[in-house]
Amino acid sequence: MDDILSRWQFGTTITYHFLFVPLTIGLALLVAVMQTLAYRRRDSEWERLSRFFGTLFLINFAMGVVTGIVQEFQFGMNWSNYSIFVGNIFGAPLAMEGLLAFFAESTFIGLWLFGRSRLSPRAHLATIWMVSLGTTVSAFFILAANAWMQHPVGYRIVRHKAELTSFWAVLGNSTLWFSFWHTVTAAWVTGAMFVLGVSAWQLLRGRQTGAFRRAARLAAGFAFAGTLLVIISGDSQARLFESQQPMKMAAAEALYHTQAGASFSLLTIGNLSGLPIFQIRVPHLLSLIADLSWDGKVQGIANIQHAEALRHGPGSYVPVVWVTYWSFRIMVGLGFLILAASAWAWWLSRRSARPENLQRSRWTLRVLIGLIVFPFLANSFGWLFTEMGRQPWIVYGLMRTGQAPSPSVSTTDVAITLGGFTFLYTLLGIIDVVLMARAARGQLGGGEADRPAGPEPGAPRELAADQLVY
Repeated sequence: MDDILSRWQFGTTITYHFLFVPLTIGLALLVAVMQTLAYRRRDSEWERLSRFFGTLFLINFAMGVVTGIVQEFQFGMNWSNYSIFVGNIFGAPLAMEGLLAFFAESTFIGLWLFGRSRLSPRAHLATIWMVSLGTTVSAFFILAANAWMQHPVGYRIVRHKAELTSFWAVLGNSTLWFSFWHTVTAAWVTGAMFVLGVSAWQLLRGRQTGAFRRAARLAAGFAFAGTLLVIISGDSQARLFESQQPMKMAAAEALYHTQAGASFSLLTIGNLSGLPIFQIRVPHLLSLIADLSWDGKVQGIANIQHAEALRHGPGSYVPVVWVTYWSFRIMVGLGFLILAASAWAWWLSRRSARPENLQRSRWTLRVLIGLIVFPFLANSFGWLFTEMGRQPWIVYGLMRTGQAPSPSVSTTDVAITLGGFTFLYTLLGIIDVVLMARAARGQLGGGEADRPAGPEPGAPRELAADQLVY
């Protein structure tokens, strides 16, 4: 029972934390782009936009730090067997994430936040780009640890523990690079759709429309291009899974028997393992995705289960099929909806068209506000698919999840802490939503009619009294 509760506890806290990570990465990049446009064009409107969305970034960053600290403690407290097994591998990437990426990121956030009137404009601009770089590098080292769980490399087993033999093999892990680009581009989309939704809310209420039309056009373009990159990287990652974790992809398709020229299931209603009530399938598409071949052979669950049992011993190596199947489809479906919405918003706001077209399409603005939640759901279901599809392995092929929990932690202890974390995270979620909503409803500061020309590069800047300051 404590095994199940420990899984629920870690799953709940990591999913909650992962709501903040993509938005932090995406907003950091967009704020850096806005401040760059302000610097190069000497445009105070872009400057105010960078301050406005910079405030939202700071709130989200702080909440991400608070919720992320818990993960480190859970490894040692709830999952001590796992920590003993992987500690020699995980020590290096997690230390580099904490000591290098996170501290650098935090340092440059402080310089950006308090150095606006103390640093030259060029130096101040460099600090926000370093923040953006820091968030990305931090994600890289975290994903390096997770990729090793998906596809262990550069190790040897000594006395039932994994020992690192090549740190460069860990950093060069093919699973790491595919997951890194997929995760980071998804984060760009998350930040862009957030900026687009907030801008749509402001436009719907007629607030500082000139500035928020600019922000919406920038965000729509980023979201559209980013979603295309997510689709490309996701397709490549799925093909990699086909060779490294074939059971995950077979479960994602609920494909029980090996087939040549396998079709792709868009939707299945009813029993996934038997005769469904209703199905929509695309002929040969799964074979094309798996190995770019019209009649390529795709392995089925039953065949892979037999091979895994011969290799690792008796037991079930099939994940929860309905979770894997539906999380994969929800992730992909939300991605295509985001692609269509961002393309439509970008077309309405593009320079060659009348820029106020987006503002006049009130139904589009309402839809864009609702779509803020879509990237968060897509990220969460994508993470769920990646982790649940690996089961029953916590480290693929080396350690099962049932072997990983701490033997001395009681069911009562886990139940109490699970309840405590649930209450605390619910409270933090309410606080975060209130703070973000209040900041998003705020004014940019400075009117549209009295735009200053902006400082010359290298010139000192003075803040108007009504501008948003941190």
